[in-house]
Amino acid sequence: MTDLSRVRVSGPLEPFAAGFASELVRQGYASQPAAQQLRLMAHLSRWLVAERKDAAALSAAVVEAFGVSRRAAGYSNHLTDMSLRPLLVYLRGLGVVPVQEVLAPDGPVEVALARYRRYLMVERGLSVITARVYVDAVRPFLAGRVLPDGLGLGLGDLGAGDVTAFVVARCPAQSRAAAKHTVTALRSLLAYLHVEGEIGRPLAAAVPSVAGWRLAGLPRGLEPGQVRILLAACDRDSASGRRNFAILMMLVRLGLRAGEVAALALEDVNWRAGEITVRGKANRSERLPLPADVGDAISAYLQDGRPASARGRALFVRVKAPLGPLTSSAVSGVVAAAAGRAGLGGVGAHRLRHTAATEMLRAGASLPEIGQVLRHRHMSTTAIYAKADREALREIARPWPGGRG
Repeated sequence: MTDLSRVRVSGPLEPFAAGFASELVRQGYASQPAAQQLRLMAHLSRWLVAERKDAAALSAAVVEAFGVSRRAAGYSNHLTDMSLRPLLVYLRGLGVVPVQEVLAPDGPVEVALARYRRYLMVERGLSVITARVYVDAVRPFLAGRVLPDGLGLGLGDLGAGDVTAFVVARCPAQSRAAAKHTVTALRSLLAYLHVEGEIGRPLAAAVPSVAGWRLAGLPRGLEPGQVRILLAACDRDSASGRRNFAILMMLVRLGLRAGEVAALALEDVNWRAGEITVRGKANRSERLPLPADVGDAISAYLQDGRPASARGRALFVRVKAPLGPLTSSAVSGVVAAAAGRAGLGGVGAHRLRHTAATEMLRAGASLPEIGQVLRHRHMSTTAIYAKADREALREIARPWPGGRG
């Protein structure tokens, strides 16, 4: 076990070394990784002395220059600004290092997209990730409208033909899902531009639809035996296994989305009422009953799995320092890793949502009841699960002409 007090830091960062060491311990860093962070701090402090800079000079450019210098000196690890992130976050919290500068959008396309992104998040209530998907989808459209002098966008003379021409040129090279994202985001952008007065007439209706048939596929849920194998792949004798088991139970039994699991806070579980508050799309909050087996899994994780030193109020947190909240991609990673251990191949978090729906259908739940649990806005979204009820479909299926009765 490494004694952190033996790592000596001299130079402008010396006054903050003891506090940083305590913060690393508080965040759950083991002794060896914490010592590595302190050694990196010591190297940075010595480099600042050589460069005749103080701690306040640690801008993004200076941090990048330190990485270049470290690489040139023959170091093979901790060469990027991400390696210094724990230290920089700590120093910014003390006010020693200025808050990381936010670059202003550059050029007419990025300026317009920044305003559109704000509209999506503030006015439409979209999440940061969804807003980014919309913005990325329409960036090529606006890039094609830049004026020859590069100082503005030619939106005043935009017509339906221009819109159609863009879709016809771009979508054939995309998958059907990506093409649908493109046309959906483009309709949203054109509606926004009309409301803002950037274009004189509404053009959202000029966006062609992507060819496809709604509800053409079958929902691909796991079979009950596969669910048991998936859950058994979690080592519930370990802290990470108890956490992963609780996550999988919430996905399989309640049909939550990965982002909804990641967004859960400790106060969202109402033990007395037996309910859980879920924050879904468009920042909607809804309460769901908490099944006893899901509650048992969460309770086991909280009692003997969630680190006491974890930061914040997130229900599910990392098992390695820094002990912060999980992201939606981390929740998806939990599912993928468990499926790999169980030999089930590629299984995503959304497939467990389909599993929850088909299990409710097998248990006799109606489509409206399934739609309520999954929090669908429209009944047509839930209608796909009617095709998963094969026994009911056999009763209404008509014999094939000429076939055996």
